Amino acid sequence: MKINNMFFKLILQIIIFISIVNIVHAKNFDKYKQADKISNYFSGIVALNDSEYFNSYKYLKKLEGLEDIHLRYSQLYQYALVNIERFEEAFKYSKKLEKKGVSYYESNLVIGIYHLKNENYNLAKKYFKKLRYKNSRNNLPTLLTETLNLWVTFPEVSKSIALKSINELPKRYDSIKKIQNIFTHCFYNSEDTIQEFEKLNSEQKESFQRYNFFFANYLNKIGKKNKAILFIDNSIDLYPKNLMINQFREDILSAKKKSFADSFDCQKIQNVIAEIFYITANALSSQSQYALSNFYINLAKYLNPNFTSFETLYAENFFRTGNYNKAQKIYEKIKNKGSVYSWYASKQKAATLFEVREKVDAVSYLEEEFKNIKNPKINEIYEYASFLKNNKKYKEAALFYTKVLENIDSEHFLYAEASDGRGIAYERTGRWEKAELDFLNSLKALPDQAYVMNYLAYSWIEKGINIEKSLKMLEKANELKKNDGYIIDSLGWALFKLKRYKESKDYLQEALSLMPFDPTINDHFADSLWMNSQKVQARYYWNTVLKLDKVEKKLKNSILDKLIFGLQKKSQ
Repeated sequence: MKINNMFFKLILQIIIFISIVNIVHAKNFDKYKQADKISNYFSGIVALNDSEYFNSYKYLKKLEGLEDIHLRYSQLYQYALVNIERFEEAFKYSKKLEKKGVSYYESNLVIGIYHLKNENYNLAKKYFKKLRYKNSRNNLPTLLTETLNLWVTFPEVSKSIALKSINELPKRYDSIKKIQNIFTHCFYNSEDTIQEFEKLNSEQKESFQRYNFFFANYLNKIGKKNKAILFIDNSIDLYPKNLMINQFREDILSAKKKSFADSFDCQKIQNVIAEIFYITANALSSQSQYALSNFYINLAKYLNPNFTSFETLYAENFFRTGNYNKAQKIYEKIKNKGSVYSWYASKQKAATLFEVREKVDAVSYLEEEFKNIKNPKINEIYEYASFLKNNKKYKEAALFYTKVLENIDSEHFLYAEASDGRGIAYERTGRWEKAELDFLNSLKALPDQAYVMNYLAYSWIEKGINIEKSLKMLEKANELKKNDGYIIDSLGWALFKLKRYKESKDYLQEALSLMPFDPTINDHFADSLWMNSQKVQARYYWNTVLKLDKVEKKLKNSILDKLIFGLQKKSQ
């Protein structure tokens, strides 16, 4: 193993060495040919990709001067600096490169953003214009280049020219054009700003729900507080889980609060560009380009440091890359921004504890955090109940689900979910009659819930009741959720119980192809093989179950019995 690791390391060093040599024709390259220098370069890249930004900075800093002969190094170093939030240092480094005649997209962007932050719009314009010459075929850098070059001119052009410029952006940017159009109206304090916000709001697209906050924020800033509160309440009805809207409602109603969790002023270009960077970062995050996403989110934070929503994406990126310690630190920071953000951050911190296999700590931590909420809201009680259920604390979960259901009616958006959750908690604690009633109530409130149908139908099948009704229910669930292994398995199992063994085998085989390592599906498929006179194959799959991880003792004992007796007992 040691030899393999050494060989792998040597190959990597050779690859990096060749990549540098291919673009270098400088006399002073010799000092970078040593193994330790190459190792530092490679370690810096790996740390950057792993979101270990300070480590990346430390490794790359040891190679200062390499930018004279290797442009890629300076770009990586710039990413590291921005991602550890050393923007002043990033600016000075970019200026040093400029003196050496080195210019590229990131260095011009950093210098331009520095001047934009300090309201030196002419200097910002100078560097943003340079971005045009380093344009990328990628849509995001192209959009940013266009956007930056437009907005930096707005202080000196009329509203009509600004709006025309936004409208001339390529059609493929239709959504971002709508957002920028609103911000442009707002920037110029246009009398049409409210109308434009209402137009966007009327589309009711999920992708635009974020901008309900900006509308409410605008209404409050122009002295229409009551209208802002009414709009927030309507928005919460549509998007009850939206963090920004819920926190803004708390902030605006608080007499004591001097500053809001999310501070935004559309008449500050810096704030508008920060939001555009956030959109960019969010798009990159959805493509798993986390290092680049964090680069843009840190530019957003630099331009508008008082916007908690930026921090939530930042923490989420670290969570997704397994950097749980960093994520926890950001969640601790978010907790101080208001009760809505605090509860969200507590849940996320508990999730990070789970990821590092500290389940007991995670449960006790969130239990304590929930106790500290003086008057928990319905959604917070529901989320806590779901947390308890997901951690197999079913009796406690049922109590909190009951608190939710006692305070809402069947029209409430949480009714179906809370009924389903309590149904699962009841079923797991042996209270089937109550569980069945909850599942039926959940489906009555919201009929097309494939997974609720599956849970109820499978429970009926296992109890040997309502098999025909279960089959119809599962056929509908299968139509609603295509290619779901659990639902297809339940459908096959219903057919098995109805002694339609050939059809059963076909469905169970399909379920197995989707979830080949699921013990129950393997067991069901083996049973169907046995009843289709394929006994050797059946024993193969029963044996397979015994080799799988996390097989419950009850299932193991059942399979050991089948390996000896087959399904003779069941068929008699």
